[in-house]
Amino acid sequence: MFLKLLILFLCLSFFQSFAQVDSWIRVNQLGYLPNTPKVAVLISKKNILLKEFLIKEVKTKKIVYTSNSIQSFGSVWNFNSNFRLDFSSFKDEGIYFIECENVRSNNFKIAKNVYNGTADFLLKYMRQQRCGYNPFLKDSCHTKDGFIIYNPKLDSTHIDVTGGWHDASDYLQYVTTSANAVYQMLFAYKQNPGVFTDEFDANGNEGSNKIPDILDEAKWGIDWLLKMNPEKDMIFNQIADDRDHMGFRLPNKDTISYGKGLERPVYFATGTPQGIFKYQNRSTGLASTAGKFASAFALASELLKNYYPELSITLLQKAIEAYELGKEYPGVCQTAPCRAPYFYEEENFRDDMELAASQLFLVTKNNSYLNDGIVFGNEEKIIPWMGADTAKHYEWYPFVNLGHYLLTKEITNGNKETFLSYIKNGIEKVVNRGKDNPFNIGVPFIWCSNNLVAAMLTQLRLYNNLTGDNQFLYEEAALRDWLFGCNPWGTSMIVGLPSEGDYPSDPHSAFTHLYNYPVNGGLIDGPVYYSIYSKLIGITLYSPDEYAEFQNGYVVYHDDYGDYSTNEPTMDGTASLTYYLSAMEMFSK
Repeated sequence: MFLKLLILFLCLSFFQSFAQVDSWIRVNQLGYLPNTPKVAVLISKKNILLKEFLIKEVKTKKIVYTSNSIQSFGSVWNFNSNFRLDFSSFKDEGIYFIECENVRSNNFKIAKNVYNGTADFLLKYMRQQRCGYNPFLKDSCHTKDGFIIYNPKLDSTHIDVTGGWHDASDYLQYVTTSANAVYQMLFAYKQNPGVFTDEFDANGNEGSNKIPDILDEAKWGIDWLLKMNPEKDMIFNQIADDRDHMGFRLPNKDTISYGKGLERPVYFATGTPQGIFKYQNRSTGLASTAGKFASAFALASELLKNYYPELSITLLQKAIEAYELGKEYPGVCQTAPCRAPYFYEEENFRDDMELAASQLFLVTKNNSYLNDGIVFGNEEKIIPWMGADTAKHYEWYPFVNLGHYLLTKEITNGNKETFLSYIKNGIEKVVNRGKDNPFNIGVPFIWCSNNLVAAMLTQLRLYNNLTGDNQFLYEEAALRDWLFGCNPWGTSMIVGLPSEGDYPSDPHSAFTHLYNYPVNGGLIDGPVYYSIYSKLIGITLYSPDEYAEFQNGYVVYHDDYGDYSTNEPTMDGTASLTYYLSAMEMFSK
């Protein structure tokens, strides 16, 4: 009898405690650097009047910090109470948790080394995304690519374009995203060379080759870009199309037919609308793609010179030729849809040409490139997504304009302050949008919102480096905390990081879904407006939503392989984060 009463008591206690879980404290699960802003967020379904919070040491449960530095946001995003808990003045290294209102946060670390190795960790995903030889699978894929389309003289003829990276969890390949990924990784190395290690060879297999792994990865992309730009005035923009989306399979098991055996179509860039079935893009020129070729080639010519001197000479010449092609054919070269209406709807090209001109100036010291860069930069002062409530898919891409940064560093006349103001004004627009929510998140929740977060983090860090102006440090911290779990769902947005944290376990990936292979290092798309999610074609949740109580009619995220809009890792988003995480690691050097 006593045993039955005890079991009943324990069950009642369990269900009672379960029913009382209506408040949560979100923290950066990776951890906090001692001398940077440190904020947690409390969200609650009930009305709370919060006066103070405690920090306790995990091992001893001893109170080590008490604070009333609390900012209330009232009712936001389906929570009746929302608070920012600021503990920036607490700098002691250790492992802690926050406690208040009978709510306890996850454990978190304060230490100088919390970001160590994180930039290199992202490269795990990049290597896994390799096309041609894939070091994760120790096998090759898409070795028959491909046959040319949209070039009347070469239509259906074979061209060797094997290599590069798959774009996301499908196997399409785009110069648009790949060239940007190359540049972002090269830029990360240029800014923070001492962070990156050498544990893999050029093919992505374990073993040192005396070249930093991030340069090996960028070189893998460069080799493919050269194939996609085989001759002067001849550029290709895309391999395959959404006919690819016919079921999950590993890339080395891909048997999708485009009408020529295992060859896939290679889209010649015409600068005019393309789309072989129902839907077409709205291309108007070549400059957006040509500019991306040029900037990637130009920076690679500098950074690969010590390792590949002959290639370096070729790359500089290719950069110059691609840049001139962009000037000759201004306009956007969008990716091509096929059966579905989705494609990268890029509407700007001046940012690409500004970056290309600026990078060419740095390499050649030819002032004509500097002057061109200033002209292009003045024509697009702020990337239009900044401060906007929404945008089309990849409408304003890349999401950060690194040309502004290069020009600000190099200009010595009155234009310097002008370009610095462009960078600051873009930041202010996003910061102002984030002031009304407890997470201080001001990016629009469009498809791939995490890519926008990575872009903003880059712009914020570069602005601080340029000026020493610390006024945006809290907003920068809020965005990086968002990626590592300080968000309504309490999950990191990078697969496998931190290893002991909550991170996507069911991403939209054949690697994980079919074989339970981790896609470590991949930055997932991130939350989207419910209004976008509810209208997308082919989305189905295959498991009960573990985050159901945190969803609302405004913004959603699902850790479910069926949600390709929020839970699919992206190659370019992952590459774009290498700069910021390497910059954070530099704090501990």
